[in-house]
This record gives sequence, structure tokens and C-alpha cells, in this order.
Amino acid sequence: MSKIQLNLCNGLKVEVDRGIEFTEIINKYYKESNLPIMLGRLNKKYIELSRKVEESGDFEVIYNNNPIGTMAYGRTVTFLFIKAALDIFPESKITMEHSISKGIFGEIHKEEVLTEEDVNKIKIRMQELIDRKIPISKNKFLKEDAIEIFKDYGMIDKVKLLNHMNLETVKLYELDGRYDYFYGHMAVNTKEIKVFDVTYYDKGFILRYPDDKKPLEIQEFKEHKKLSNIFYENETWLDILGVGEVGSLNDKIESSEIIDIIQVSEALHEKKIANIADMISERKDVKVILIAGPSSSGKTTFSKRLGVQLRVNGFIPTPISLDDYFVDREKNPIGEDGKPDFESINSLDLDLFNKHLELLLKGKKVEIPSFNFVKGKREWHGHEIVLPQNGLLIIEGIHGLNDQLTASISEVNKFKIYISALTQLNLDNHNRIATTDVRKIRRIVRDYLTRGYGGEDTLLMWNSIKRGEEKNIFVFQEDADVMFNSTLVYELCVLRKYALFELDKIKEESDVYYEAQRLKSFLGFFKDIETEMVPGNSILREFIGGSCFYKY
Repeated sequence: MSKIQLNLCNGLKVEVDRGIEFTEIINKYYKESNLPIMLGRLNKKYIELSRKVEESGDFEVIYNNNPIGTMAYGRTVTFLFIKAALDIFPESKITMEHSISKGIFGEIHKEEVLTEEDVNKIKIRMQELIDRKIPISKNKFLKEDAIEIFKDYGMIDKVKLLNHMNLETVKLYELDGRYDYFYGHMAVNTKEIKVFDVTYYDKGFILRYPDDKKPLEIQEFKEHKKLSNIFYENETWLDILGVGEVGSLNDKIESSEIIDIIQVSEALHEKKIANIADMISERKDVKVILIAGPSSSGKTTFSKRLGVQLRVNGFIPTPISLDDYFVDREKNPIGEDGKPDFESINSLDLDLFNKHLELLLKGKKVEIPSFNFVKGKREWHGHEIVLPQNGLLIIEGIHGLNDQLTASISEVNKFKIYISALTQLNLDNHNRIATTDVRKIRRIVRDYLTRGYGGEDTLLMWNSIKRGEEKNIFVFQEDADVMFNSTLVYELCVLRKYALFELDKIKEESDVYYEAQRLKSFLGFFKDIETEMVPGNSILREFIGGSCFYKY
């Protein structure tokens, strides 16, 4: 048998037999690790450890303290939960629905209402499966055979998804006799799940596991009631539309019912925006509307559409751009990395901004500065505004919910809105679509079409964007008076062709190649919808162009 030479990440150079599994290398050379071993990386390509050794090169172990490893940990513990739940309740249907407090909320649909005792039974069963150190294998099936497996399970959601996939074969994972489909890599043994928790929550459960920053700890649970309510609202909308997962959405496209889906989706947005305008109208003291949300939430289009509805209610919306209140670049605060932190709230001239707010609310005329981004300096061009008696200031920006931004203004004069793309659409009942992925794809498309950035540039920036959001936005989201979910159930069908065009350009040697491949795989489940079908006032137009609110 021929030999293969590998350079291990622990400094060893070893020769191994061609055709052995990487698990044998792990068992021999990485015995002392206390961190869960999720995957491997051979010559910069992520691999599952059940793979056979066929080429020489550099081999690295991927633990769950790596973001890619954390995603694999999440898939593995999800499969483990599903297996345990179906062992206890064989006739139930399990839906993994959305992220909440560093965990995943889901429901178990069965004859009797789920109880805390039920969830505890599942947790005990999960630990039993972990203690047995059961292998998790990946098996190739003809698509028709995989469909038959899921028909036998009564999992029509997976049958629909597979029916629309243009593949001859499908790879299913197997755990103790239970097959399932997941898009993305997984650990090879239940023993790697060292830390997890499952708790009863709001007629369902929350499955929690460590993140890459604290790979052996579960963070303290923090309830996000308003965020949970917006997910429930979106779930109701999907029920109205008759699409809870991608297979059903693809069915609607093939049957030409997608026109109704688009019209009702947009009408639901308009109704929600009108309701928010009515809420503002009812609060007679409100003079300042603050809109905040993470990147690619659709804040700008939302603020324009809200302005239209406020006009219907007899108000004059008056926007103020926070960009005009940046401090001169040499005065910008420095971040922990030693570079200017342009997302810090202290990158804004808070004293001047608050002074102007006070004057405007008193009916005074104010000269608004203009920031020259080329020179990095504030300039004055005589741009004066005054707030009419029936006027409302609209301020949009990442710091909108932070009271430090508007410290001089009484709370009764403020109305705070949090906006994000909080999708409830799943690939199937066991594979949820992360809200981050929707925003990431929106950002890739917008950067490519309107800002001249490639998809690789966007993905390389994403971790920095994410850090800024966690520090400046997410911590304040529950302080909002109302939340608006900007997701549209059909949007990924429109965005996919633009995103795939950019993702296809990312080369194998790129640091974001794996992420690009993951997004491509995920987008492959959706059928195309033509751009012409998207209304001109849609939030989606902010990302694909053609909005009636902008000049192009």
C-alpha cells in the first residue's frame, strides 16, 4: 500500500497509508485535545474527517473555536436533537425555526402539547447518544431513493425540496439508523458534542451550544421578547402565503402563483408600515423618529415608505443625515485594532447634533453641516432647515436606538424603530435559513450592482461589519418601540442570479472561498424570479436597483 505524507498542524510530519480515514490520524496524533474536533482542513480545503486520505499536503484540525467549526457543531447538535426527539416522540414533526439568544428556537408538533418534562426527556436521550459515541456517517443515494426515505418518514418538506433539485445523487447523514439531509459539514461522532443545553420555551424549545469565542461554555440566556414576537408575526405571514419552506415556494413559482405571493408580500409590508405611521400619529408628543438596524436591512427604503405614510396622516417628514455630523477625520476615535473606528458613536459630533435637535424642536432655523468624505472634513454650505409645526424629524443610522445619540431630547419626543431582515423561511423543517445569510446576500448584490465592490470584497469585510453590529446595534434592539421585519419571502429567488455571478468569481485560494461555496450551495435550492416582477417601491429594489425612491 502506498504512503501519503502529511504535515500536521501540531508540527509533526507523518507518513500514513493511502486510503485510511482522517479519523485514524486524529485518534493517533490528537488524543489530548479537550476541544471538540469538528472538521479537518487539507491544503486549505475544509473536509469531513470520514474522508479517506488520497493526497499529501498540510493538514489542520478544525475545532469549534473556529467559526466554520462552530457551524459544524451547530448542525451536529441539531441532528442529535432531532434523532433524540424522534426516539421519544416517533410520530412528531420537528421544526428548527430561528435564532434567539445564541441558540435555536424550534417546535415539536405532536398530538399532546409539548411540556417542560418532554424537553427534559429529549435532553437525557441526547446525552445517552453522546455517551454511546455513535458514528455519524455520510451516505450517497440516488435522488429517487432519498425521496422514498423521506416519504416513509412523512417528511413532505424534504420531498418537495429534493424534487426541485437538479441532482442525480444526494448525500444523507445517518445517525443510529436515522437519515437526514443537512447542507454543510458535520462532525463524525456524537462524542464531539461536549456542551449543549435544551430548555422549554414558549410552547417550544431552545437548543443552545457554545460559540467560537467560548467553545466550552454556553452564554447566559437573555430573553428577547420583542424579537420573538416579530418572528411569530413573520410565521403568521408565511401561513397566509402558504409557504413555510423553499420546496413550497418553488412549487408556487412553477405553478405561476408567485405573482400573488409577491403582491401579498409587498402588501403585508405596506400594511405594517402604515400601522407604524398610525402608532406615531397616536403619540402626540413624538417629534423625532429614530430608525436603526444592521447592514442591508433596507433602512433607507423603509424610511422613504414610512415618510409617505406619515404624509397620508398629515405630517411633513424631515430627514437628517447622521453622515453630516461626523467629526473631522483626525479627531476620529481609535479602535482596539489601532485603526480609526468610524462606526463608534463618538465618531459623530454628539454635542453639535443634540444642539441642533433642541433648536429644531423649538422651531428655530438651523444650518446643517455637510461632511466632505474626500477631505475628511466638515464643511458649511448654507444648507438651512426648519421643522414645520406638523413636521417630524427622521433620523436613520446604526446608532439610532442608542440614547447617547439623542441625550438632550426627552423620551416622550422619540419614537424608535428597529429594522432587520428576520426570515422565517426554512430550506426544510430541519434546515433554517440564517437571517445573517439573507443580509449577506443582499449586501453582495448591492455592493456589486451599485458600489463597485466584488462579492469577495463584501465577504472579506463581513466579520468587521458583524463586530460593529454586535457592539452598536443588537444590544439596543429591545429598546425599540416597534420592530419591522424587512424580509420578503420571495427575495432570494430574485437575488440568487446576481449573487451567484459574484460568488462564482471567488477563487479557491481566497480566505472566503469556503463561505462562497456554502452560499452557492444554499442558493442552489431556489428557483429564479425575474427582476421585472419586483415593484418599484419594494425594499428589495434598494439592492437590485430600479427603486422609485432613487435617481439612477
